[in-house]
Amino acid sequence: MERVKKPEWLKIKLGGGQGYSFTNKLILENNLHTICVSGRCPNLGHCWNMKTATFMVLGDICTRSCKFCATKSGRPLPVDESEIAKVANSIKLMELRYCVITSVDRDDLPDQGANFWAKLISEVKKENPNTKVEVLIPDFDAKEELLDIVLESQPDILGHNMETVKRLTPQVRSRARYERSLEVQKYAASKGFFTKSGIMLGLGETEDEVVELMADLRGAGCQLLTIGQYLQPTKKHLPVQEYIHPDQFAKYKALGLGLGFKFVESGPLVRSSYMAETTFNQIVQ
Repeated sequence: MERVKKPEWLKIKLGGGQGYSFTNKLILENNLHTICVSGRCPNLGHCWNMKTATFMVLGDICTRSCKFCATKSGRPLPVDESEIAKVANSIKLMELRYCVITSVDRDDLPDQGANFWAKLISEVKKENPNTKVEVLIPDFDAKEELLDIVLESQPDILGHNMETVKRLTPQVRSRARYERSLEVQKYAASKGFFTKSGIMLGLGETEDEVVELMADLRGAGCQLLTIGQYLQPTKKHLPVQEYIHPDQFAKYKALGLGLGFKFVESGPLVRSSYMAETTFNQIVQ
């Protein structure tokens, strides 16, 4: 299959500066994992220069093997409880007012990592009482008893990504189910949490399918949405079917706001945690 040529608007400027060096040093010294690196985020340089990063916990090996994701998959190592203190302390050293934390899927664990998540959020809040905590969680198979464990630690934003439209979900995501992800959104929203989701474009979806997905998310109570361009991490991953023009991203933003989302961040380089603090400050406070 002929590869689609990357357009000018997707050229990425590499980051640098004191903030970048500080963040990189801190991550390396504490042996931390970030989705910035494992997910090959195009905004890594920009965000690290601003001394922000999205922490990834429960190791760096995922039990699922989604066809879009650059995170390693396989049999994870045992849970490292020291990650909790390292993340909480790193957030303190970075003097973050806002942090974003995600994790690999841990289907190998009886609780899929829910108790670790709860302890982590509680410790971060204890050590950083003035820091808002946004989490991007796995689906936990939409088991309410596991979701409750995480929610009881009171994250400020509860994120769970749909990733792609309903038709493409089986070929894009591993084990995850479209309806199951909607159940996670609906349950968290029913408990009074601000909920967030993210999707990728360029995998072969149609505009009608994207609008259907947004409507489904709003029906589940989701309030915040990010929309970005899928970029193929390696030749082993799904190829890009189309590079979506910035004008189309702007159209989706308008459509999303029309459907009732409180905030929609939509653009080629947008990722789940992109400008997360700005979103929170504009909408939640």
